[in-house]
Amino acid sequence: MAKQDRAIRTRQSILLAAAGVFEERGYQAATISEILAAAGVTKGALYFHFQSKEHLAQGVLAQQDLEMALPRNCKVQQVVDMGMLHAYRLQSDPMVRAAVRLSLDQQAQELDRRGPFMRWSDSIRECLQTAQTQGELLPHVVPHESAEVMVGAFAGVQAMSQTVCDYQDLQHRISSLLRHLLPSIVVPSVLAAVDLGENRGEKVFNEMRGLRQQEEELVPAVS
Repeated sequence: MAKQDRAIRTRQSILLAAAGVFEERGYQAATISEILAAAGVTKGALYFHFQSKEHLAQGVLAQQDLEMALPRNCKVQQVVDMGMLHAYRLQSDPMVRAAVRLSLDQQAQELDRRGPFMRWSDSIRECLQTAQTQGELLPHVVPHESAEVMVGAFAGVQAMSQTVCDYQDLQHRISSLLRHLLPSIVVPSVLAAVDLGENRGEKVFNEMRGLRQQEEELVPAVS
């Protein structure tokens, strides 16, 4: 078990180092040598976990999917929570920042950057489909179309916020985006009960962290 834990920690430290290099340099300019120096590991250790720079980049890209919002009875609220949590993590988590930098890196021609967009579209579409069956959406809504519009809008707002102020106003921008988009697809009485506040992402993050701590405290008692 100790050996497995060490391997997990080593893999994560390599990903963190790669994230820092990718965010600072971009995919094309980043080198394995720079990542090795930042991680403080041997070339053998790195290649044990990741076969190439592309595999490293895909590992970083996948990190932004690890903490999706908690399930909610109101699926419109769950969609909001997903967007606001992502905005909060972009401001506070260097791994997520690097993943978004890679996703939007127009110079990374040889890197398959479709994954995050497709996974986000699928997650939002599934929520909207359930919301539709629960009567939360207006009759004209086509869930997969709305999901793709939302993901595209999120990406544009993220890019603008990064350029203008290094994500400092991102939670405000995402909250504003949702307040403009949702009235066109959500039943007004449902929308009136949805929390669109700028601090929603931090609330959800703290809720998830509290639940995780409770689960960790239960583990010794169970074993």
